[in-house]
Amino acid sequence: MTNWSFDDIPELSGRTAIVTGANCGIGFETARMLAQKGADVVIACRNHDKGTAALARIRERAPQARVSLASLDLSDLDSVAAFARDFAENHRRLDLLVNNAGVMVPPLSRTKQGFELQIGTNHLGHFALAGRLLPLLQATPGSRVVVVSSSAAHMGRIDFDDLSWERKAYRAWPAYAQSKLANSMFALELARRLAAAGSHVRATAAHPGWTATDLQRTAGVVRVLNPIFAMQPEGGALPTVRAAVDPEAENGSYWAPSRWFEMNGPPARGRLPRRAKDDAAAERLWTVSEALTGVVFDLPAPASVRVAS
Repeated sequence: MTNWSFDDIPELSGRTAIVTGANCGIGFETARMLAQKGADVVIACRNHDKGTAALARIRERAPQARVSLASLDLSDLDSVAAFARDFAENHRRLDLLVNNAGVMVPPLSRTKQGFELQIGTNHLGHFALAGRLLPLLQATPGSRVVVVSSSAAHMGRIDFDDLSWERKAYRAWPAYAQSKLANSMFALELARRLAAAGSHVRATAAHPGWTATDLQRTAGVVRVLNPIFAMQPEGGALPTVRAAVDPEAENGSYWAPSRWFEMNGPPARGRLPRRAKDDAAAERLWTVSEALTGVVFDLPAPASVRVAS
């Protein structure tokens, strides 16, 4: 299907979804589309006022939408734990966990637990969230975890010796690329481990191409070129939505815009970053992430299991 669009999203009544960072950009559009198709959507975000405004905008477009707001700060593992605990106490199912929220090329900053902000928020926060919500995902037939990466992952390298930029001079763009490569590696390693466990849960990944969003507020050159090259957030959200709901989006699949070197166009199967396919590095990142977050997944390490690439 070459022109997959909103009309191809199936009816989602009875399903429950979490979308992190859904107060703006592709996260907002992802939440809106899922809600318009009948899902019960929880907008999980740090800023309460922006989250409340996002709820109002979704309800303007879809008055019958079932949407709610929950507080989640992915740069604080205590907040992640509290959110996951509260969600599990108040919901009996979780069909879709969309790990969308992120930060992009800020000045050097650190999370509450001391990690460099981009690796801490974009990867470690979502890693911990998925691990804590895995039992509920396992209890929900047909559930999925979607990890939103970036085309910047192709430029990323995982520096296991200095993951949080504590010794080398900080460079925001390489730090961002590292965090987005970590997103892709996490999604693939999660898919392998789910397959090895015989789980029905699917892990997929996507990237939005070149999409104009508030995420780029600290990325000056990107923001300047947005009017020429960028898609609007609705189009940029479609790879994520396809990864979340398309029956053909199998475990381990990767979705991206289909035109202009995956920068624009309707969603289709994407080209994985070469380094994301390094199984040994992905397994090492998994082990490091469990140690740093204190969240251990109840999944076996894969042996020779392979998934779509």
